[in-house]
Amino acid sequence: MDLILEGIKKAFLLLFTLDAEVFNITLLSLRVSGTATLLSLFIGISTGTAVALSQFPGRKFVVSLINTGMGLPPVVVGLFVTIFLWRNGPLGFLGILYTPAAMILAQALVATRIEMVWILVKEAKLPLLAGVMAGFGGVISEVGASIMVGGNIKGYSRVLTTATVMETSRGNFEVAIALGIILLLLAYFINLILTHIQQRERPR
Repeated sequence: MDLILEGIKKAFLLLFTLDAEVFNITLLSLRVSGTATLLSLFIGISTGTAVALSQFPGRKFVVSLINTGMGLPPVVVGLFVTIFLWRNGPLGFLGILYTPAAMILAQALVATRIEMVWILVKEAKLPLLAGVMAGFGGVISEVGASIMVGGNIKGYSRVLTTATVMETSRGNFEVAIALGIILLLLAYFINLILTHIQQRERPR
């Protein structure tokens, strides 16, 4: 219990003193996950809507693939993105492995599968923001793919989730709890804002 209380105190201390490393990690988390969510909107929402509103040969097979993707572990997404971006991989010439760009790509794929399923489940009648919230919630808390393709490099590709895993493995539980609380607060307030907007736009 003391460990949790110390973690909470340290979290608020880090927040109110604007600790440089924590601040930069938080900003990078927002930049990577925000960009990934926007990218996934173009892919996930448009593709999901097209499949939901169309009838074509092989539609059931396509829907089954999308539904299967919902259960695909993010670490598997990270594995395939890593292979594609590896030096000798098909996209190795881009030279973006272990960079924020690679993390955005992996997280966009994670968010895309979530948003497409949301659209299909509701046959394109679900408000757009619900898909955005589902996608953003999936990527802001994602860790497996981010570590694999980003490398968790200090000051460059270290985000809240990867930093939390690292501090836990080092036994720095107070810092890990602090980062975890910051992550929870961040996810909560962003979804609170999106929910508020969604409720205002819902027909009375």
